[in-house]
Amino acid sequence: MSLGLKYKNEEHIFDEREVDGVPYLSFPLIEKTGIVKHGFSTRLGGVSKGHCGTMNISTTRGDEPKAIEENRRRIAKAIGVDPLDFTYTHQTHTTNVAVVEEKDRGGKFPDTDGMVTNVPGICLVTFYADCVPLFFVDPVHRAIGLSHSGWRGTVGRMGKVTLEMMHKQYKTNPSQVFAAIGPSICQDCYEVSGDVIERFKETFDEALWSELFYEKAGGKYQLDLWRANLAVLTEAGIPKEQIAVTNVCTHCNPEILFSHRSLGTARGNLSAFLALK
Repeated sequence: MSLGLKYKNEEHIFDEREVDGVPYLSFPLIEKTGIVKHGFSTRLGGVSKGHCGTMNISTTRGDEPKAIEENRRRIAKAIGVDPLDFTYTHQTHTTNVAVVEEKDRGGKFPDTDGMVTNVPGICLVTFYADCVPLFFVDPVHRAIGLSHSGWRGTVGRMGKVTLEMMHKQYKTNPSQVFAAIGPSICQDCYEVSGDVIERFKETFDEALWSELFYEKAGGKYQLDLWRANLAVLTEAGIPKEQIAVTNVCTHCNPEILFSHRSLGTARGNLSAFLALK
């Protein structure tokens, strides 16, 4: 199958999958760990109408509850999990990471942008529309993490914070982790102001600046969140060959993926899913 996505390069980072008319993206690098079920949704394959059309499972976008319920059932079936096991963040661009235990199955964590767990079956779910999804799988200690990292989270090193929580809770060693940086806005599409760049200059080594951003006319910059998050993960100890970096931009694919920069606030959300088998 082909969704018609525009890829930034020809590297095989994703598999495009479809079950019963519901497409989703998966990472072969994550799949080969053999211990998880995972995926990343598109706009396609659901029943939502209007600005949330058609696959949206977020309750914060003004979508119809019945449509959300049906979409959850459909995407869960496609990925191979139970929608009752979906456990959610309510994201506020923090670096707050929740530890998800059996008692939390099916719940929601307020003011939280990341989750970790070692409980089989619980499906971590986070939401996106240009920000960066971060997937973490520790096959040695059978633990996982899933985090949302916009520019604020990236400056705050959300990837490192998530790994530190996995180490604290499950003795995760970053050198043994397989990670993925998911579909999000690319550098070509991500214009930011000088005050954002100042934050990156404060927290990233000057040797990286030329790779992370460049200045344009009018004091605007183009920022590379993919490269910034790769730097965060490698500095935290994950070998580069154990990290899959997206080559799909949400803003470049507004017909297939929700993008805040393309669509504004009248839109649904994309979702990332990660569960231990």
